[in-house]
Amino acid sequence: MITLIGTGHVFDLVQPLLQIFNEKQPDVLCLELDKNRYRAMMMRKTNPEGYKKASKDQPIIYKLLARFQNNLAKEYGVQAGQEMITASDYAQSHQIPLAFIDMNAQNLFTRMLKQMTLREKIMIFFSGIMGFFASKTKVEKEMDKIQDDFDSYIGKIGEKFPTVKRILIDERNTYMIQQLKIANEKYEKVIAVVGDGHIPGLSEMLKKRNIDFEVIRLSELREKTKIADDSSTASFTIEHKEL
Repeated sequence: MITLIGTGHVFDLVQPLLQIFNEKQPDVLCLELDKNRYRAMMMRKTNPEGYKKASKDQPIIYKLLARFQNNLAKEYGVQAGQEMITASDYAQSHQIPLAFIDMNAQNLFTRMLKQMTLREKIMIFFSGIMGFFASKTKVEKEMDKIQDDFDSYIGKIGEKFPTVKRILIDERNTYMIQQLKIANEKYEKVIAVVGDGHIPGLSEMLKKRNIDFEVIRLSELREKTKIADDSSTASFTIEHKEL
């Protein structure tokens, strides 16, 4: 049985993820990371200066995306990729195997840049620049729109950035499905923590392969977080009134 958990790299999802891990008791945790990206993430956590030096040779679009995610994650009180760090820490503390199911990120971006049209490069560059000015409020509004019609949103990405969709979504989905199939044959309870944008494609592929799975979307995780926050606020308010 595979549990697909759709996440977002800039949101605070620590508590709902830990709750799910404790409830599901997985035999393996699969992460939408390659080994190099995982090592870089751990280096950023333990050796920030070393991470900065190692990041100098990354493709420009990779750097723009990382900077955008880091800036936005700060508004949510976390560091970008916190959900992956949470899963990794949980696996280590509970002696659960980690499986890195993604393709090499730097190779993907390098190949994508070579295959992109000039129009795509210009559009994505300015999208990255504008991303620096995206506020938490704007992101929340966009998230509401996306969740209402996610398939349409993915379709629009394909229209504007066909190379991006083909390489960063479609090809990675195909690769991750192969890795998930291997994990499912080896372990009884598999949890995969992936970006929410991969959930529709992965779900369709799992159905075609007749593999049992369930899905927990990003919207559900964020709702759990909001409920927890509201409960904390309500509890504080009651105690304050009694004083």
